[in-house]
Amino acid sequence: NLSICGYYCNFAANMRVRLFVIFSVLSLSVSAMEQTDTVASAPARKGIISRIINYFSESNRSYPTKKFDFSVIGGPHYSSDSKFGVGLMGAGLYRTSEGDSLTVSIYADATTAGHFKVGVCGTHIFPGDRQRLTYDVNFSRIATRFWGIGYEECRDDNNETKYNYLNSQVRVNYRWRLGNHFYLGPLAAVDYIKANDITRPELWHGEASHTFNLGVGALMEYDSRDNLSNAFHGTFLRVEQQFNPRFLGNKYAFSSTKIHASHYSPLWKGAILAATADCVFTYGDTPWGLLSTFGGSYNMRGYFEGRYRDKSAITACVELRQHIWHRNGITLWGGAGTVFSKFSEITSRSVLPNYGIGYRWEFKQRVNVRLDLGFGRGTTGFIFSINEAF
Repeated sequence: NLSICGYYCNFAANMRVRLFVIFSVLSLSVSAMEQTDTVASAPARKGIISRIINYFSESNRSYPTKKFDFSVIGGPHYSSDSKFGVGLMGAGLYRTSEGDSLTVSIYADATTAGHFKVGVCGTHIFPGDRQRLTYDVNFSRIATRFWGIGYEECRDDNNETKYNYLNSQVRVNYRWRLGNHFYLGPLAAVDYIKANDITRPELWHGEASHTFNLGVGALMEYDSRDNLSNAFHGTFLRVEQQFNPRFLGNKYAFSSTKIHASHYSPLWKGAILAATADCVFTYGDTPWGLLSTFGGSYNMRGYFEGRYRDKSAITACVELRQHIWHRNGITLWGGAGTVFSKFSEITSRSVLPNYGIGYRWEFKQRVNVRLDLGFGRGTTGFIFSINEAF
């Protein structure tokens, strides 16, 4: 079982445009170099383009004798939200002893619109899968938008306001296997969140623009998937309970319950039906930066991440994944989601639709590069990422 933590950056062009930009620049450089360096008597050497093509063509091969297998992918991107940017993702698979596996990802992204994010995440599966350690440490500075709190405020386009979002985040959890596919263990989370350059403070409902949040809790997992990053069959259930009490130094005392469930079933040759549901409930004085929300690369793809936010959120999605040819595949998905502070607030109007289509390319064995085009109510979004959405 191998897992790669995800990294994403938005695209406004398609993959062919992106590859054309990268390889066109490299082609010009290589042509100049090869014309200068060519010697009649010298043996034929592979050019940079050939090396790059060879690198990607062999990236999904397995090397059992290598203790550390590290690959890098990245390049320019553009979207109407983040403008021009450059993203980079490094994925490493290695073993510290026989019977265990460890994956680590280093990711970074910077854009001309003021988006910047850097981090490292990974999963260590101990020998015999008796314990699992997962971590994610990242820092981000994002020039983004805010619509308010609650469905009614967030759906109003006139509430859109710009601000700068800063976040330093640490997530660590350790769990033991207590039975067949069953895991239990503690978790810890640290968040420092700050909003700068706020132009419409009334949308924050009087809350502090910056908060420090320290939380502890426990999580339970049932995991019968055949692979953590790209399952073909099995079930995954995760229940997480976190507490942020005032005696730990939190200005806002609150707690949260998160439930994630997903199931994977093979249909016919090369086809997988994947389904998932997420429920996030918060109680107490939840700060604005840790309210339940959706959107972005993994949940309700196509919606602006963080536009809809409230104390609770529920989303669901069903996705068909079809292998097409060699390392290529496509996906189709449909789903829905909503945010609310009380169950009585949920109406048919507040349930937002989500659907889309995606392309998959096998970067490493059971690790896909994905390009998704997602649609929602009045919104569309491109996503480029490593690994499946769920």
